[in-house]
Amino acid sequence: MRKVKLQMQMTVDGFVAGPNGELDWMSFAMDEPVVALINELIDTSDAILMGRKMSDGFVKYWEGVPPDSPEYPFACKMVDAPKIVFSRTVDHVPGENVRVEKRPPAEVVAELKAQEGKDLLVYGGATFVSSLIEQNLVDELHFFVNPVAIGEGMRVFHGRTPLERIGSAAYGGGKVVNSYKLA
Repeated sequence: MRKVKLQMQMTVDGFVAGPNGELDWMSFAMDEPVVALINELIDTSDAILMGRKMSDGFVKYWEGVPPDSPEYPFACKMVDAPKIVFSRTVDHVPGENVRVEKRPPAEVVAELKAQEGKDLLVYGGATFVSSLIEQNLVDELHFFVNPVAIGEGMRVFHGRTPLERIGSAAYGGGKVVNSYKLA
């Protein structure tokens, strides 16, 4: 059965965005081993799940990477990957390989996990991820912890959530990736 894997940036004090969704705290200094991990997560997945609020910026960013950019090979993976955007308010999100899903995430995720294929990768945003965690729909959580504390902001955990560590590694630039499964 396919797994649902979350890949998400986080601060050392547990926030995934500032109070108004700011991501200016995020470090983009990544060494080769962390880039390899990011590539492994996308290469072992054949669909990306995300909430509507994140989808616009995400799709525009990756579709806008020019061919001469060092990010271009990864951008091609992101553009080519099927993206399932969950929304109760819109029927269409512009972009390549994007489909909007209006059914409840639990129903869609169960259907997708039962199908043949690679794993499913969740990118966010905070509200969407929080709902997936609360419904026990995420099999693995990979938090890319940035070496910064912001004091307040958006979280994905809103109560006690027992986790079991499946891995932890420090990378250049002060980034630490902590990986868990729901206990």
